[in-house]
Amino acid sequence: MIETTADLQAACDRLARAPFVTIDTEFLRETTFWPELCLIQMASPDEAVIVDPLKPGIDLQPFFALMADPHVVKVFHAARQDIEIIFHLGDLVPHPIFDTQVAAMVCGFGDSVSYDQLVSRIKNVHIDKSSRFTDWSRRPLSEKQLDYALADVTHLRDVYIHLKAELERENRSHWLKDEMDVLESRETYDLHPDEAWQRLKMRVRKPQELAVLQKIAAWREREARARNVPRGRILKDDAIYEIAQQQPRDAEALARLRTIPKGWERSSSGSAIVETVNAALAVPKSDLPKVPRQNGAPEGAPAAIEMLKVLLKLIAEKQGVAPKIIANSEDLERIAAEGEKADVAALRGWRRDIFGDVALKLIGGGVALRFIDRRIETVEL
Repeated sequence: MIETTADLQAACDRLARAPFVTIDTEFLRETTFWPELCLIQMASPDEAVIVDPLKPGIDLQPFFALMADPHVVKVFHAARQDIEIIFHLGDLVPHPIFDTQVAAMVCGFGDSVSYDQLVSRIKNVHIDKSSRFTDWSRRPLSEKQLDYALADVTHLRDVYIHLKAELERENRSHWLKDEMDVLESRETYDLHPDEAWQRLKMRVRKPQELAVLQKIAAWREREARARNVPRGRILKDDAIYEIAQQQPRDAEALARLRTIPKGWERSSSGSAIVETVNAALAVPKSDLPKVPRQNGAPEGAPAAIEMLKVLLKLIAEKQGVAPKIIANSEDLERIAAEGEKADVAALRGWRRDIFGDVALKLIGGGVALRFIDRRIETVEL
C-alpha cells in the first residue's frame, strides 16, 4: 500500500519503464456529483501496487504524469468512469489507452462483457466478488479487500496480452481506433453545462419548450457541480420535462406542478427555477432553438430494420465479433430510412467493409437473405 508521495514517485518511475500498465480505481459517488477516489491499483508485467489517495499529504502528480506518458499503454476494463476520475482530478485524459471490454467485443466475447467473465473465460480463474460492494473510503481495509482490489489489475495483465495477440493475429487492431479516439477525447468528459440537456430524452415538441428545457438543465448541472451532489438531488428529470411543458412564471404556478415537492417553490432553488423559466420565455422567437426532428421513416422501413438486424447478427457471427461493435439500433434505423446518406459509424471504415456495403445492397434490393440447410445466408441478386 503506497501512502506517501515519495513512494508513489518511485513506483511510477518503475512502472514508466514498462510497455504497458493496467489500471483500476475504487470510488464512491452515490451521494456526490464527482466520484470520490478511494483507491488506485496499477500493475506492470513485473509488479503490482495499490495507492491510497485518501492518505493525508499524498500528492497524486506522479500518477498523473504516468497517465500522460505517451510511451506507456494504459490498460483499463470499461475505462470511462476511471478516466472520468483522472480527468476531473488531474485535468488530463490518459494516452494511449487500451480498453479490454471494447477489445473483447472485437474478439467475439459478446456485448459489454464483464471483467470477471473475461477473466474466467481467458484464464479459467474465478474472482471472488464478495468484496464488490465495499465502502472503499473506510480505513483500514482488510487483506481480503486489498486482494480483491489487486485482482482487478493483476488478471488484467493476462487479459490484455491475450486480446492484444488475438487482435494482431486477426489484423484487427485498427478496429479499436474509433472507440479509443472517443475515450481519449476531452469532450467525452468535459460536457459544458449548456449542453447538459443532451443527456435528456426528447419530450418536447415546441422551440419554446426546448429553450426552457435547455436552460433548466444547464442550471441543474451548475448547481449539482457546485454543491457536489447527484443531479437528481437538485431536480429530477421528470420535473425538468414538466417545467419545460408547463413553464411556470411564478412560485404559485411552480407549486401546482405534480413533480415539485410541497413547499419547494419557496426555496432559493424554486426562485432560481422561476427566474430561469422567465429568462427562457424572454428569448426572441428568432433566437429560439430548433427542435431536433427525426426524419419520417419511409414506407417499409420497419421491415427493412428487421432484415438489417438479421444481417447484422449473421455478419457478426461470421466475423466472430459482438454485433454492438459493428452497429447499434440507431444505425440500423437510419440506414433503413436514409440509405447511403445516413451519417453513421456503420457506413464508415472497417464497419462499412464488413457490414455497411452489404446492408445498403440489402435495402436496395441487390442482396437477399435466404434460409437453407438450417441457416441464413446472403445471396447476391
